[in-house]
Amino acid sequence: MKKSLFLYLFIIAVLMNIFTYKYFTSKEAAQKIPKTEQDSKKLNDSITKLSDQLYEANYFSLEANDRALNYLNQNDIKAFTEKVTQALLAYNDDPAGNKFTDQVTMGEQKFIINKVKLLNHRWIIANYSNGKLWGEVMLKYFVNDDQTVSFEIMNSYLYPEQLN
Repeated sequence: MKKSLFLYLFIIAVLMNIFTYKYFTSKEAAQKIPKTEQDSKKLNDSITKLSDQLYEANYFSLEANDRALNYLNQNDIKAFTEKVTQALLAYNDDPAGNKFTDQVTMGEQKFIINKVKLLNHRWIIANYSNGKLWGEVMLKYFVNDDQTVSFEIMNSYLYPEQLN
């Protein structure tokens, strides 16, 4: 009697395992399709959100400003942007530092411009530093008749030194 009871319990346990396995595998297969659709919807929403953020971030940029592009009448705006950027960065080679940072040399390091963004056909915003202090400068730029680029400082700001 005891042997048959264990046999019946063993058979019931095996059947329960089979039914449980079958239930969870069919449930997983049924949930794969909606989960994939949910994931693709989330990804599409993320892409849309990032596209909107990129559009907002580039609102003040030369490439997104049709009026400035028409004023410049340039065929290759990337080459023009590179030309203006390189003309400004060329002043970094000066031993006293870039004169368009509107800062005098403090300590051993000179101030140089690190990053440049052309806002439109007339203005540039640039980030500068000497390795310890950081600042930003707003510049006007002009393309002369001989295709050289000249700059004029509008405003400059040097952030206070942060103590850690």
